[in-house]
Parts: sequence; structure tokens; C-alpha cells
Amino acid sequence: MADSKNSIDASPNLVTQEHPGARSDTAAPAGLRLYSTEWLTFVPGANTFNHMVEHNPTQLDEVFHALADGTRRAMLLTLAEQPASIGELAAPFDISLAAASKHIKVLERAGLVRREVLGRTHVCSLNAAPLHAGMEWIRHYEQFWNQRLDALESLLKAEDAARPVPRQSRSRR
Repeated sequence: MADSKNSIDASPNLVTQEHPGARSDTAAPAGLRLYSTEWLTFVPGANTFNHMVEHNPTQLDEVFHALADGTRRAMLLTLAEQPASIGELAAPFDISLAAASKHIKVLERAGLVRREVLGRTHVCSLNAAPLHAGMEWIRHYEQFWNQRLDALESLLKAEDAARPVPRQSRSRR
């Protein structure tokens, strides 16, 4: 039988171990893997939720995430012309069908693409409605920066008007 510090769980791949040097009340819970750091933050029976790391992204976050990749933006341009299969969307790029499908899934999560299965073929079509929220967000900041740039332009013009014009001196020959 194993010593009191280590034990074998009923599952053959799971080994638990008390952390060396740890107090007895901080022992790793049964079922966590050897050398895992999960026992440092795991509280049995309590649901831990870290708002900074595990947040639910909003629709706007999903849209900007989807648009952040050039391959996905190019796929959207293709779909703006007409619906296309995964193979047709993957063709212009040096990527596998599996990689293209992952890109499509990101676009689907953002609501930008609808996928229809016709037999063995997956046909994708564009849904541009979620882009409206992104456009509105950008438009808000466009107004902000236009106001700031207009104010800067006014200040620079006022500064130029207040500066005395240097006299041109005649050169003597």
C-alpha cells in the first residue's frame, strides 16, 4: 500500500499527492492529478468565477474578434458576393478544410455566418446584421475624435494667427 502522503485513486490515471511542505489542511483534493496546481485554487463544493478571466463576451466582442483575422475578413468578402461551401472558402488560402471550418465557427459564434448542411456539403451565407453594432460603436468614437481634431485645428489656426509674420529682409548686393 502507498504511504500516507501519496495515494492511488480508483481511476488508474489519476494520482493525488499532498503538497510537500503544505499544512495538512491544504492537501490536494482526491482526484486531482499529480503535479497539478488545480488543488491550489480548487475549493470542493464551491463554484469559483473569476470575472477578469472567465467573462462571457458580448456580441460586439465576438464580432470584433471575428473581424480581427484577415482570413475571416476575406471569407466574409467572398460571402458578401454569394453563399459558398467550406471548400470554396478555403480554396484561396493555404489551409485545410478543418482550419477553414474553425474560422467559420468563429464567424458563426459572432452571428456573421449561417451554415446550412446540404447532404455532405456545408454552405455558408453572410448575415451582416451583427456588423451594425460594430459600426455604431465605431461611429461613436468617430464623432469623439472628429470633435477633438476640430478643436486641435482651431487651436493651431489661432496660434498661427497670433504669431507675428516675420519680415522678409532684403539682401544687399
